[in-house]
Amino acid sequence: MTIRVLPSNLINQIAAGEVIERPASVIKELVENALDADAHKIEITLTAGGKNLIIVSDDGCGMSAEELALAVERHATSKLPSDNLFDINFFGFRGEALPSIASVARLTIISRQKEAESGWQISVNGGEKGDLQPAAANIGTRIEVRDLFYTTPARLKFLKSDAAETGQCIDTIQRIALAHPDVAFYVYCDGKKRLALNICTGEPQIAAQTRITDVLGTEFAKNSVSINAQNEFCRIHGCVSLPTYHKANSLAEFLFVNNRPVRDKLILGAIKGAYQDMMMAGRYPICTVFIDVKPMYVDVNVHPTKAEVRFYDNGAVRGLLVSAIRQALGAGGRHSANTGSLEHLLAQHTEKSSFYDNNQSDLTAASPQSNFLYESPALKNTRYAATYGIHGSHARRSAYNAPELMHDFSLRTPEEPLPQTIEEVGELGLAKAQFHNTYIIAQTEDSLIIVDQHAAHERITMEKMKQAMAKHEHQPSQMLLLPEVVDLSLSEKSALLEYTETLADLGLDIEEFGNTAVLVRAIPALLGDTDVQTLIKDLAAEISEWGSAYALSDKIHHICATIACHGSVRAGRALNIEEMNRLLRDMEKTEHSGQCNHGRPTYVKIKLEDMEKLFERR
Repeated sequence: MTIRVLPSNLINQIAAGEVIERPASVIKELVENALDADAHKIEITLTAGGKNLIIVSDDGCGMSAEELALAVERHATSKLPSDNLFDINFFGFRGEALPSIASVARLTIISRQKEAESGWQISVNGGEKGDLQPAAANIGTRIEVRDLFYTTPARLKFLKSDAAETGQCIDTIQRIALAHPDVAFYVYCDGKKRLALNICTGEPQIAAQTRITDVLGTEFAKNSVSINAQNEFCRIHGCVSLPTYHKANSLAEFLFVNNRPVRDKLILGAIKGAYQDMMMAGRYPICTVFIDVKPMYVDVNVHPTKAEVRFYDNGAVRGLLVSAIRQALGAGGRHSANTGSLEHLLAQHTEKSSFYDNNQSDLTAASPQSNFLYESPALKNTRYAATYGIHGSHARRSAYNAPELMHDFSLRTPEEPLPQTIEEVGELGLAKAQFHNTYIIAQTEDSLIIVDQHAAHERITMEKMKQAMAKHEHQPSQMLLLPEVVDLSLSEKSALLEYTETLADLGLDIEEFGNTAVLVRAIPALLGDTDVQTLIKDLAAEISEWGSAYALSDKIHHICATIACHGSVRAGRALNIEEMNRLLRDMEKTEHSGQCNHGRPTYVKIKLEDMEKLFERR
């Protein structure tokens, strides 16, 4: 077989296979070219999800006739003036985008510079370059891409539906728009306007926040905190969501390196590590993270689509990002995302409004007695069933057995707090009652606060253990009167014994006992009375599952979380008023107390104005 040089059109098609994967790839390359041309307004038009037609128009600097002729040639670019790949200050630099697109589609470019009397036009069909022609044009550049992949029809089979491809294109534009609040973006799909992002004015920080709100919505703005950190070669800024405001995938993590959208594993891993022990497993935060690095400290030439980067010092960037997020969450750690609760309650209220309206006279006549709130759930259900005529299977499912009607009231109002307790009241208010021996009901000047006592105490206990570990302090231990023997599998036992020193620092004293058992002599004093068997088995199972995938610090956090969970105030435990207020005060002093170690919220705040809306007082 003879070695030969491939024809130029085939070379371009091979390059296009790496750079142009779908219509969204075309959008990304063309919009970034417009940004490199200092455009302040970019319009994108799509037909059939970009398969039939893509038009990108900008008001940038435009191109002369000579530049336009060169622009469709391979490796022709104006963006490497110093020929230094480690000093890249533009989005494009390879000179591959336009010839790659032209090799698999029908490409037409019309461009006019500011000082020129008219514009110029050039067409390339499937790699076949046409002649330059004068054309009437506005200042800037207009690029039309028709019949994408018509030269490689097999690629069309791998594209998704028009709606799915349109969604990908809009997502790509939104990601780029987040980094450029000083540029207006308008998207038209099949004759309809789908996206309109106007130029954001004001100070850079205010403009950036406005664009973030335009793209991600006001809900994210309400449930996020700002991050800002820097070292000698890197600056990190942006917004990250509270741990209780999350999604089921990582697609809402918007990452940028020098304003270039990326999906870098290092950054994604750092974000995951920053939210460790604060977010539920399988959930992901919503964030916009901007990393500004001096060009010589980052290599963007490691991936055909420039979606990944390599940092000169990975550890420094990761550490700076984790600390920035942790610090921001610590400042807002006592907040819990509860956006949407009111809407949900209002929806339920609306659904039942006709039912209440029809029975309003019965409700008034019933005149619920003052002790209605103190009745057991079963008695309430029985009263509702009798008053509103709820019969059949629903009533049977709701009712309890008769002996259970004699249970204590589910809402307890304990004694009045001591005067010194009232003086210490903070943002979580004053405890008023305990509901079902599980939830603390507190009151502030304008809100009602409901606290999950177990989740709140779990976070407090864990933070105390983490602080002690950070200071290299040995946690106080509580010796067991009779040492506990816990049977484990051989693998779990081996994994657990690897961390005997770490566990000892946390106050947990274990040693080997026989072939498949360990002997527990002491437990952390913070735990009090706990189920030692379950604690050790849970710890062993988790440590065995981790393997070598986690760093030691990550494992220690997991160990602290497991121990804290077993040692916290349990749901169902009755607390007096002083214990409840002490828990609230501890929450106010504890970082990340807005969520437990598993990412669940520890409290919910209901504003008085929201309650008034529920009762239609507003």
